[in-house]
Amino acid sequence: MGTDEQRREIVEAWNAMAPGWGRRADEIDEAAAQIQEWLIAALAPKPGDVVLDLAAGPGSAGFAAAPLVGESGRVISIDVSPAMVEVARSRARARGITNVDFAVTHADAIELEDDSVDGVVCRFGYMLMPDPAAAFAETRRVLRPGGRLALAVWRSAERNPWVSIAGRMLVGRGLVPPPEPGAPGMFALAGDEQLRTLLQDAGFAVERLEDVGARFEHRDVDDYVFRGRDTGGLFARAWDDASEEQRAEMTAELEERFAQFRTNDGYVLPGVALCVLAI
Repeated sequence: MGTDEQRREIVEAWNAMAPGWGRRADEIDEAAAQIQEWLIAALAPKPGDVVLDLAAGPGSAGFAAAPLVGESGRVISIDVSPAMVEVARSRARARGITNVDFAVTHADAIELEDDSVDGVVCRFGYMLMPDPAAAFAETRRVLRPGGRLALAVWRSAERNPWVSIAGRMLVGRGLVPPPEPGAPGMFALAGDEQLRTLLQDAGFAVERLEDVGARFEHRDVDDYVFRGRDTGGLFARAWDDASEEQRAEMTAELEERFAQFRTNDGYVLPGVALCVLAI
């Protein structure tokens, strides 16, 4: 599949998923709270800075930076999906955040001048891009000398059972195709050396790489399925396409596989992100 076709499919997919992500953004933020805290601490935005929130989705990372840059600074929140940009704009308006600008822009063709931002934050974006090398090069281009890039990508499937258990189940049942080697995906940039090489090739020096945990809490499997369907994506399409018998079988399978993560209040499914600071 060519990059242009991948781009179109990615935009269409995120436009479709945007409403659910808007409804679930606060829950996702809570699950990834430690990751976002790491990113903002590493970015260390100062009053008056211009911060780019790249592949911003519902805008959460940029919103966290906004009070730190203050009214004398700006956050620029960009995403490829017009619908997702509207979700972020609506969330900012609801929170009374006034120092964030929004734009629809591809990460490998950022519509900003050279050396125009002091920091870039990207929470779970680069791994989903058709050409991450080009996106890192564009990030380097718009970042001022001495500026910081703070990013997070998911570690391997084995370390993220919150999503990989269901993913493997769907693949095993033939409801979704297996991931294509080299294609964008949740675990496409899970390795240290791969990510370090991409950053260095783009002109960055890697300062820190750290694993940071996430916690996805669910009352029961029905709650897990409901949230997964609400945020869309492959899981939602596969579940909706399955027969009633298949859904019952998959519910039982998830209950069995999630048993190791059971608590008194339901399930706490763990995840691990690789967080990186580069300059």
